Amino acid sequence: MASLQAARNLLRYFTGTKGFDSVLKQVKVLSAGDGKCTCEMEISDEHLNAGETLHGGLTATLVDSISTLAITTTENPPGMSTDINVTYMRPAKKGDTISIVAECLKVGRTMAFVNVDIFNKSNGNKLIAQGRHTKLL
Repeated sequence: MASLQAARNLLRYFTGTKGFDSVLKQVKVLSAGDGKCTCEMEISDEHLNAGETLHGGLTATLVDSISTLAITTTENPPGMSTDINVTYMRPAKKGDTISIVAECLKVGRTMAFVNVDIFNKSNGNKLIAQGRHTKLL
């Protein structure tokens, strides 16, 4: 339970700034612990690109931020990104609810490797994007 509350507090800290991370204010942390974090978010106007689908940059931000929450459940610091990769498979649109599932593949002494899957809960739980994030701890 402490990991869940810690993840929620860290997300609240991210979104409480006047900076870019404020785009994450609609993300809800559902579970967190043991190197895993599951969140969800309803897509709204601020999350869309010109084609009126989920913006790729926001998708990458979700990979970055939710993987960071997963890392912190291992009692490690958030760290600094050394590599991030996102593969886009399907679009999602305004009103869709997406699920973001981050899982640490390996957390070592100095590096963490995290996989992030993003599903469209409103469209049969289809995988819409997958990311990998490597961080220096």
